[in-house]
Amino acid sequence: MTVYDVFNGDADGICALQQLRLQSPKDSVKITGLKRDIALLSQVSAQPGDEITVLDISLDRNREALATVLEAGASVFYADHHFAGEIPQHEHLTTHIDPTADTCTSLIVNRFLGGGQARWAVVGAFGDNFDRVATELGSSLGMDQSELGLLQQLGICLNYNGYGFALSDLMYHPAILYEMVHPFDNPLEFIKKEGYQALLNQFQIDMNSAASASPESADYVGAIYLLPNESWARRIVGAMGNNLAKRHPDRAHALLIDMGDGHYRVSVRAPYNNKQGADDLCRQFPTGGGRRAAAGINQLAQDSLTEFSEKFYQGFGASA
Repeated sequence: MTVYDVFNGDADGICALQQLRLQSPKDSVKITGLKRDIALLSQVSAQPGDEITVLDISLDRNREALATVLEAGASVFYADHHFAGEIPQHEHLTTHIDPTADTCTSLIVNRFLGGGQARWAVVGAFGDNFDRVATELGSSLGMDQSELGLLQQLGICLNYNGYGFALSDLMYHPAILYEMVHPFDNPLEFIKKEGYQALLNQFQIDMNSAASASPESADYVGAIYLLPNESWARRIVGAMGNNLAKRHPDRAHALLIDMGDGHYRVSVRAPYNNKQGADDLCRQFPTGGGRRAAAGINQLAQDSLTEFSEKFYQGFGASA
């Protein structure tokens, strides 16, 4: 019998798994990757009796692979907050899926565990840009503003590490980053370590590069940014989008990175004060998907920029 942990390589996926394995330690084969690398379940070669935990990747994008591992006789625990479509019913499938706008997989796992490792749920929620619920949960645990600020920065940095076009863009492979955080019940102990300080330093350098970017177009509904085909842009796009959402909470944002092959990689943030519509917009284009508050398109043809812009402003204008 083999145990598999399949998880998104961003803050939410890492922190969700951290909670589960602190509470219920298991030796496992870990399968993860870039934040956008979500068709991960197909990498599992399941055998009868295998145990598979799947965290923070869309069931809809892994539907065929899920059916395959269940037919092979494996049992699956699935927790996520992305669009799932129809959830299959199977005696060996346990699902905790909640696509509502103000939750994330770390918070879903926190509920499942009854708050047993809630400090890491706070980090995951901050990383996924759910500052209000993260602050409320952290405050309920007795954290002061200084501690909350440190966990917010940690969540942002863990999330930042998952962004890139290739693993070579990242500071750490997400599986390695998980192994770095795993020994620490208390995330405040992890932030003292040299590995985290190196990640924080690179994040700050990339944020300085992003500070000079200006929108290609903008109005009261939203703003669209075109970013260059450079490693700093590929790494910082998620944190930059979340930062813009907080600075302009009534405005939607789209950040398009030149992929160098006639396409853009697209990240969309719904207005922070009205977290809906990002997934609906992105699913109108091939390779698009995500959740209500934040979604993306893996490859948008550059000659589709006008169409995307029109649908972006029309879609978010209708919900404004």
